[in-house]
Amino acid sequence: MDATTVNQLAKSSVRTHSAGAGDTPQQHQSAYNRSMVHSNNSDSNTKSHLLTTALAAMGVVYGDIGTSPLYTMKEVFNGPHAVAVTPANLLGILSLIFWALTITVTFKYVMFITRADNRGEGGIMALTALALRTRNASPRLLWLLSALGIFGAALFYGDAVITPAMSVLSAVEGLEVATPLFKPYVVPLTLFILTGLFIFQPRGTASIGALFGPVMMFWFGTLGALGAWNILKHPNILAAINPWYAVHFFNENRGHGFLALGAVVLAITGGEALYADMGHFGRRPIKWAWLGYVFPCLYLNYLGQGALILDNPAAVKNPFFLLVPEALLLPMVVLATAATIIASQAVISGAFSLTSQAMQLGYCPRIQVRFTSEREKGQIYIPNINWLLLAAVIVLVLGFKTSSNLAAAYGIAVTLTMMIDTVLAFVVVRALWNWNWLQAGLFLALFIVVDFAFFSANLSKIPDGGWFPLVLGLGVFILLSTWRRGRALLYEKLQRDSMPLDAFLKSLDYGGPQRVAGTGIFMTTNPDGVPRAMLHNLLHNKVLHERVILLNVNAKDIPHIPEAERVRVKALPQGFWQVIVDYGFKDEPDIPAALERLGELGMEPVEMMETSFFLGRETIVPNTVPAMPLWRQVIFMWMFRNADTATAYFKIPTNRVVELGTQVEL
Repeated sequence: MDATTVNQLAKSSVRTHSAGAGDTPQQHQSAYNRSMVHSNNSDSNTKSHLLTTALAAMGVVYGDIGTSPLYTMKEVFNGPHAVAVTPANLLGILSLIFWALTITVTFKYVMFITRADNRGEGGIMALTALALRTRNASPRLLWLLSALGIFGAALFYGDAVITPAMSVLSAVEGLEVATPLFKPYVVPLTLFILTGLFIFQPRGTASIGALFGPVMMFWFGTLGALGAWNILKHPNILAAINPWYAVHFFNENRGHGFLALGAVVLAITGGEALYADMGHFGRRPIKWAWLGYVFPCLYLNYLGQGALILDNPAAVKNPFFLLVPEALLLPMVVLATAATIIASQAVISGAFSLTSQAMQLGYCPRIQVRFTSEREKGQIYIPNINWLLLAAVIVLVLGFKTSSNLAAAYGIAVTLTMMIDTVLAFVVVRALWNWNWLQAGLFLALFIVVDFAFFSANLSKIPDGGWFPLVLGLGVFILLSTWRRGRALLYEKLQRDSMPLDAFLKSLDYGGPQRVAGTGIFMTTNPDGVPRAMLHNLLHNKVLHERVILLNVNAKDIPHIPEAERVRVKALPQGFWQVIVDYGFKDEPDIPAALERLGELGMEPVEMMETSFFLGRETIVPNTVPAMPLWRQVIFMWMFRNADTATAYFKIPTNRVVELGTQVEL
């Protein structure tokens, strides 16, 4: 990326009746009654919609963090930096979990960062787009913010690999608690479940998505009930909410206590997902689902596990499943497996969505995207990403074999992403919301200290597996940034070599090529220049169509462009028309559908059977004086060669397309 690249990116109310002066008291009362009934019905409908959406959000937004009780307490007392099982340490850990959930998830994400939405959409891509709108920022700062956003997005792919492996493995390990005879079958059964999950992806989640919310609601209710039952045996465990126990824990354990944060952070993994999924459900349902149900049930379960360990310190080997009555153990394993599958589905779908957004924003080459629902355009399936994720998950499960080993790889990518979110949010509140330095500084200080504490505690995990998400994230970052930089260089090269459009049109006044019947559409990245495909067509065929449309497609850094504002038309001399089509980064490009609106904008409608699309097909060759290192040129050429065709991506009928090739040096 360079400054040029960054600058391109940065570019029902309720009616009520009022009594009039001539109304009788009876009319006034009748109007008041009608108004109250209407208002009550509206309130009732609003509350019903809020509850329904909050229930749906539980199945997607909180799946990841909702499965954290399966392994968090176990890793605190059994991991590489295991904490001694004493009442004081137990209260300290439970206090740390409570305040981690409160500060990071409740205050930072639910109450604050969800307010930083890009026209209703959240996630690190949306937050990066907001931060890049900073006024009067230097190119270097914009480059840094863009690089942070891309790296944070790249880290998500590491989470999309680790979450399914870690959560499903943790659930299936519950069988070992029932009987050690199941131990040899844990890994094969985990691989079977995960493989089935990825094989199912082409079908989409429309048919079973309605079950996600109720299943997760039952899951959280079960967590809370199990926790409350054990709290009744040791009610003094409730004292862990007092932050003094967390302070005392650090004072007593010092360096070892600090390293224990590497396991405590497992309780908040998935917290960043609620911001990424905000566009699907809205801020209010996510907030009330968390505050009113998910958070209380989660923490009750952690307290219940603490009460169990107080009663029986040997239960630290797997406190979650030992919390369950023996008769209900196998049903609980089934329920836990269902919950982890739902959590895995959420991050897999998130990886598809992030890839689609990256394509629209120009960070990723065009690859095949399939829409799996006729009603929900956000439900997509990307075959290449699906099978790459499956391969990585299988390698991860076979390589680490147990959830305890995987815990070493889990957390570092999430905490680094959370730090990036905090920095980008600081830029937003300072530059766009006009907070003063004191307000913005306090915001940054509170959250960055917590984020950095968790991140630095996780650094000790790097040799034991923490390197995996970092290496994966770095690899994805190199691919995304190389594609963006290469496309910028290619655009500059084509723009330098193109002929100005106005000069070309003037030249036609003095006679030009023969005009033939029909419409020729030339796709171009520069609306003010002559497309290369047109120049090649004139060179070889020496003809132009009677009507020529210069089609420019733009991807904006906002989620959606309304249909009414999507297409712009400008009439040019000599039968030429300039058509600009804008898409948001969550819109589905469909050129034939966009062209159907031309009749409403003062043009003759486009008849597909009388229209030819002319597309340029560039072949990239290395430059002897490279504008970027040769190894990055090789990567870019490989990505460019394997990108999906514009014909498929823009849904252009293949029998109406003419491709004209050319070689370009970067």
